[in-house]
Amino acid sequence: MSVVQINTVIDQEFIKKEIQENLEKSFREIMFVWDINEMSKRLCMGKTFLEAEILRDSRMRVLQRQKPNSKRFWFYKESLEVIKQIMDEWE
Repeated sequence: MSVVQINTVIDQEFIKKEIQENLEKSFREIMFVWDINEMSKRLCMGKTFLEAEILRDSRMRVLQRQKPNSKRFWFYKESLEVIKQIMDEWE
């Protein structure tokens, strides 16, 4: 009978990155709408900047949903595409 020895090295940063990517992917798949708070958090942009540079764009206003005197929402996937377009125009 032979004895086998196995050594493993665990790259914790790689594992953290993989978990984060999987969580983000799952989040994107289930997200339907988002508000300015979630948008600010996910895009790493301040609310004031979002208002001035992103949300005032006519393409984003078309996607905005709001009952009178209530919170504003945007369709997640559609608004993400519009945000990419807007940011591409900054170049």
